[in-house]
Amino acid sequence: MAQREPDWETYRSFLAVMTEGSLSAAARRLALTQPTVGRHIDQLEAALALSLFTRSQTGLIPTQAARELLPHAQAMQSAADALVRASSGAEAEERGAVRLTASVMIGGEVLPAILTAFSEKHRNIAIELVLSDQTQDLLRRDADIAVRMVRPKQEALVARKIGRIALGLFAHRRYLERHGTPKSLAAVTEHALIGFDKETAVVRALRGMGLALSRDMFALRCDADLAQLAALRAGYGLGVCQLGIARRDPELVQVLNGAFRYELDMWLVMHKDLRNTRRMRLLFDHLVAELTTYAASSR
Repeated sequence: MAQREPDWETYRSFLAVMTEGSLSAAARRLALTQPTVGRHIDQLEAALALSLFTRSQTGLIPTQAARELLPHAQAMQSAADALVRASSGAEAEERGAVRLTASVMIGGEVLPAILTAFSEKHRNIAIELVLSDQTQDLLRRDADIAVRMVRPKQEALVARKIGRIALGLFAHRRYLERHGTPKSLAAVTEHALIGFDKETAVVRALRGMGLALSRDMFALRCDADLAQLAALRAGYGLGVCQLGIARRDPELVQVLNGAFRYELDMWLVMHKDLRNTRRMRLLFDHLVAELTTYAASSR
């Protein structure tokens, strides 16, 4: 049984050690001394009456108790971050921070210009952009607003469908000049293909649409979408790309337009409790307008 309730600093040090793997690395991340971080871990173990780490030559190894504690500590961190963002600007004022999350591709290729236009109009609103292909938990306040390619199911979230994003098969003009243009889906296998290394939910969804995909098909296997796009632009081979992104580069040529095409929904989501916070609403409405335009260009 816990002797006393641990304070936030001990959990903060615990999270840093779990992330960094050692007291010294955690201390550098938190701008604390190593003994201070070690003392925090000792205090947390004593308060919870648990052993959280075992020492080894390679660093600290989390115990099962530490792994079970981790998601709860992460929720505390998310709540603390949300508190800081909320306190950074009054609800009715046009200032403060907004944490926005999106996929790596959308965040790297689509959002920069959109957020630049927003920043020019609202200089006192800071954007914290989190790029991840993992769904961030808005209920836990990992982010304030999210661009998602699947419809959210939680009732506590406000969701706006932006539209459908079409994807097609493309190659750089230089590649097609060297290797020719495939005339059928069957002929695609004769070309260098750019694709995934590990199976994802999107890959499984494509299989459900009748596309028989396996990693053995690809000459370049990579799970980083931006790296796949870079390889496509370099002329490595054929790859899948959003039409709205590919059309910005006149050297990218769509192949088998009639035979290969699929679409994904795009949604903009935020927690309903944030609807009346001015800076959240301003960014949400701006994203709706700009992403709707982008979606129209992707058809």
